[in-house]
Formats: sequence, structure tokens, C-alpha cells
Amino acid sequence: MAKIITGHRVGKNGIIRVGCSAVIFTKDREKILLTRREDNNQWCLPSGGMEPGESASETCIREVEEETGLKVVIKRLIGVYTTPDELIVYRDGNKIQLVALCFEAEIVGGELQLSYETTEYGYFSYQEIQELDLLLNHVQRIKDAYSGETTTFIK
Repeated sequence: MAKIITGHRVGKNGIIRVGCSAVIFTKDREKILLTRREDNNQWCLPSGGMEPGESASETCIREVEEETGLKVVIKRLIGVYTTPDELIVYRDGNKIQLVALCFEAEIVGGELQLSYETTEYGYFSYQEIQELDLLLNHVQRIKDAYSGETTTFIK
């Protein structure tokens, strides 16, 4: 299980890693898909790290399919989150400052299912999300997705 340490510029103690996450709205745009992580039992957006030779959109599409069984297309970039005040420390001792790209994605196929990384999934409204034990670094991404803005957030 990873732990997130926060503090002024703690990211300098890690290496830079690129990650991608997906916001998948219901058709009425009232709820988004979240999954519960197997490693820490927290709720989060489908997400994961970029692999060598992959584009950002390919990373997002692959991670959604691995974690949920859904096939998606990327609709737009919601935001870029550089997290200089967060350090993610993994069980194996690796420390990273995450550069996260959060995309809005649309389902085009597949079947929603659990994976070895997810123990539960569901669609939640913004109000319902406030009651969940949510992965800390996904809070701002979800807030931005629900903001109604169409321009990209750079943080």
C-alpha cells in the first residue's frame, strides 16, 4: 500500500512519474465511476502509471480496461496535476512526485467488472463522493471534473 506524504515541496524527495486517470460520467453527467482499490481500500478514479512507449491517452485507455473491463475513448483533458507538495511512498521504498493527467473518457464497449486491483465499483454523485474514503490525490481531479469548466486545469 502506498502512503501520501504532504508538505512544502516534499516532491523533491522522489522521482517524477507520469500517471493518467479517467473520469467517466453517466449519460446525464450526474455521477462518475469510481473503483475501490485492493491495496488500501480507498475509492478512486480508474488510473495508473504510464509505461515506456505509451502515449498518455493509451495509458488512460489501458488502465480503465485493466481495472474495470470497460473500453473507452478519450474525450478531453480535464487537468494536469503536478503535486510538488505531495510525495507518494510505496511499500517497496520507491518515492515519487506524480504528474497526473486526468481525462474525461466515454465508454464504447466492454463490461464493467472487478479486477485484481479493484474490489468494488460504482457510480456516485458529487454529494455521495463527499462521504467516501477517497484517495487524497483524486479529490481535486473530481472537483475539477464536476466544475462545468471546459478549459484545462493546470495545477
